[in-house]
Amino acid sequence: MQDSNAKSATDLGAWTGAAIYHVYVRSFRDSNADGIGDLAGVIEGLEHIAMLGADAVWLSPFFASPQKDYGYDVSDYCAVDPLFGTLADFDRLLTKAHALGLKIIVDLVFCHTSEDHAWFAESRTSHQNSKADWYVWADAKADGSPPNNWQSVFGGPAWTWDARRRQYYMHNFLKEQPQLNVRNPALQNALLEIAKFWLDRGVDGFRFDAINFAVHDAQLRDNPPSGRPIESVTRPFDLQLHIFNQSQPEMLPFLERLRSVMNQKPESFSVAEIPGDDPVFEMKAYTLPGKRLHSAYGFDFLYASKLNPALVRQAILPWTEEDSRPSWAFSNHDAPRAVSRWAAPEHRNAAARCFMMLLFSLPGCAFLYQGEELGLPQGEVPFEHLKDPEAIANWPLTLGRDGARTPFPWIAQAPHADFSKGSAAPWLPIDPKQAALALDLQASDPHSMLAFTQQVLKRRKDHTALRAGGISFLDAPEPILAFTRGDGDSQILCLFNVSPVTAFFTPPGAWSALLSAQSDTFGLATLPAYSGYWLKVGT
Repeated sequence: MQDSNAKSATDLGAWTGAAIYHVYVRSFRDSNADGIGDLAGVIEGLEHIAMLGADAVWLSPFFASPQKDYGYDVSDYCAVDPLFGTLADFDRLLTKAHALGLKIIVDLVFCHTSEDHAWFAESRTSHQNSKADWYVWADAKADGSPPNNWQSVFGGPAWTWDARRRQYYMHNFLKEQPQLNVRNPALQNALLEIAKFWLDRGVDGFRFDAINFAVHDAQLRDNPPSGRPIESVTRPFDLQLHIFNQSQPEMLPFLERLRSVMNQKPESFSVAEIPGDDPVFEMKAYTLPGKRLHSAYGFDFLYASKLNPALVRQAILPWTEEDSRPSWAFSNHDAPRAVSRWAAPEHRNAAARCFMMLLFSLPGCAFLYQGEELGLPQGEVPFEHLKDPEAIANWPLTLGRDGARTPFPWIAQAPHADFSKGSAAPWLPIDPKQAALALDLQASDPHSMLAFTQQVLKRRKDHTALRAGGISFLDAPEPILAFTRGDGDSQILCLFNVSPVTAFFTPPGAWSALLSAQSDTFGLATLPAYSGYWLKVGT
């Protein structure tokens, strides 16, 4: 054995090793024929998620919003946007999910609001109103330029002039998403009340969007340059080291206040999204066991252009038994689908199985993005149909997020792949490559990607070593990835060839077959391209 980390880590009760299905509500299922997915559509699809064997569902934001960033610009945290339904619809969704044994995670955006939020409407009126300091405001420099050099993720300065206050307001993302000043205790109280509102309504947990952006440097110091050549980036944001516009230590006491609220519902769960080039330190700080959030995930895999054993070791090995359990995602609504990033078209059927098996081999919770269970590749969206503001601004150097957000294909031959039963075109077009992998075609095929995903989730549930065990990496030549989960007689060997060429490796010791990604054969001396195996210790 070469490298190992904790033999055990923080126990999260029923959430330990959970399989969490990520629903991008807008693209999951349209129940009212307007071309946009909604909560009633999610209700219709819950049986599918339960049949997969998932433990929980993470819902993208469905709150009231002008939809400038498709729900991540919230105008009322405690109201459902009419596009998606009503609070009564949400209550029905929650009731049905719980009846099916599924927990519900709500996506809370505590870094910024919409410019249409009532808080911002009041804050911008003057320097003295009750919410004057609920957002990040600053005076112009003497020459009229913004207060510092901070850049927006979506391009251009992170500051917009507001004539009413005669000040700049900060926005890490769109200018329509003014930055909340989470340093402010009164604002913190208001955010905690929002969390209580949803917990009291019955939700089981929260995903906190880009939470390390929530607190800024009080002195508004300039960020230093990153040293990257301008030719290597598509946005000025990447030309800076983000020392001062995010990731401030003053965030930690607020997370402890959040955890205190969640402790009033002891079985609840919280997971932080931590963007950044080196997120491990923050992930650990934000999830200090028993004091702060329960788990966190970074972008180790989400933006990686290729998958290799070194990437997996680099992501896993920093975590020890003193730490929380991390969470992992290979794809989501912000990142191109992994099967398209990591495998050529001719290998994607095999690769989708290999990657699914690997995701659920890792210690901690795993996020399964809608369509991964079908092996969906990245959708192709022509320029004239793009909706993502980042994609439109940077075309054609970056294709943005729309290709990961194309509608879920339910029935291959139905209009709009049965995402919507009406005549209205879906908000993003259906990609024929994805329709060819529709749920109805796979549901009756015992050898489909869908059936394989069900097997993976069932085996993970059945074997404590996969769900809760520690991890130890074996010495293996590239491109072989080999590690064990668990201890002693309960160990499971996880063995992968994550490349497009045949590889050769014979693991030490005696092992018996548990699951293969490609077939029922386990000729381990020869590992085909994108193959994966789970084996139990012993014969």
